[in-house]
Amino acid sequence: MFQLKQHDTSVKTEVLAGMTTFLTMAYIIIVNPIILADAGVPFDQVFMATIIASVIGTLWMALFANYPIAIAPGMGLNAYFTSVIIASDGALDYTAAFSAVFVAGIIFVILSLTPIREKLIDAIPENLKHGITAGIGLFIAFIGLRLSGIVAHHETNLVKLGDLTSPPVLLSLFGLIITVVLMARNVYGAIFIGMAVTGVIAYVTGQLRFAEGFVKMPHLPEGLIVWNPVDAFGDVISHGLYGVVFAFLMVTLFDTTGTMLGVARQAGLIKDGKMPRVRPALLADSVAATAGAMFGTSPTSAYVESSSGVAVGGRTGLTTVTVGVLFIIASFFGPLVGSLSGVAAITAPALIIVGSLMIGIVKEIEWESFDESFPAFLIILTMPLTSSIATGIALGFISYPIIKIVKGRWRDVHPLLYLFAIMFAYQLLFLPH
Repeated sequence: MFQLKQHDTSVKTEVLAGMTTFLTMAYIIIVNPIILADAGVPFDQVFMATIIASVIGTLWMALFANYPIAIAPGMGLNAYFTSVIIASDGALDYTAAFSAVFVAGIIFVILSLTPIREKLIDAIPENLKHGITAGIGLFIAFIGLRLSGIVAHHETNLVKLGDLTSPPVLLSLFGLIITVVLMARNVYGAIFIGMAVTGVIAYVTGQLRFAEGFVKMPHLPEGLIVWNPVDAFGDVISHGLYGVVFAFLMVTLFDTTGTMLGVARQAGLIKDGKMPRVRPALLADSVAATAGAMFGTSPTSAYVESSSGVAVGGRTGLTTVTVGVLFIIASFFGPLVGSLSGVAAITAPALIIVGSLMIGIVKEIEWESFDESFPAFLIILTMPLTSSIATGIALGFISYPIIKIVKGRWRDVHPLLYLFAIMFAYQLLFLPH
């Protein structure tokens, strides 16, 4: 089924690769509930929804596309989901926000079934794509610094250095240093191991308690949150969430597609410059995103951590089957994960590290060309400062064609980009954001 001989691999290698991938991305099980908690979503709901979406997307990738690429709720997209609700000042609850994710997932499925998805990717300039990735990375790292207490609120300057002598901040710094050392030594699962070591120190110092034990049967306290497409589209229309849906689509589109191509290229699975079985692979994250919204989590994405499994020999869907099975096993450890996620020092270093990895893409931006670099810079700058991924994307997409027109290079801009600019301008001026 997985054509192991054709890919010059074995069951042992594939299982080991799957375990490696799982260890490098398992932090999402802990971090995702923490981020969505600020949006009011119950921990148990997000915990199980995260696992369900990951299992659906990962097994789809394994069984229909036969790729060693794992799927799970994306970092950055979860932060954006929460920021949308916080920015609404109580006008929007998480049920309506999940409706936006659900609608985006449905549209994503439709796009993945047609050549439109590939055309949309081609229409967006590379520098804007790089700016989006880097901006999300900076935003995530900033969230990690705030959660850890390393950065604190300041009345006039917005932020300042936190109290470095407080136990939570000291623990965060310890966790960050440990994780950085492991990353520098190229230890597989460095982020997950760093969280585990920090958890042990937190327990010894009394900052971590296991009040509810370690294991219990998985459950969804609120069941299905969204399931009716008519109601979901109604929520999007009544709350004016068009820009939110569009932002989810754009970020997931670039992030997932770029990651899939990168991991597939690393595994030597690109044939004649193209990715075989690309349509079922693209469907994996869109189907998972739709299912995840139904149960209560932010959009899914292909995980670049899959490259760690590829590095130890993963070449087929058996790698991702292993990842899916391990996610299912993890679902029985909700109380343990809940206790760990209650200590910000355990999860914050992971956000900072992931952010640093994402912002590395800035080296690909054409900084010597002002009409290409400034819109990307605007995206990177405004995402963390406005606490909104959508606003950063909007300003970048609006400024790009304007600068090109001023330079007399309006023909270099894809017609779709003019349409996006008009839509984003309308959204910023007349719709909630």
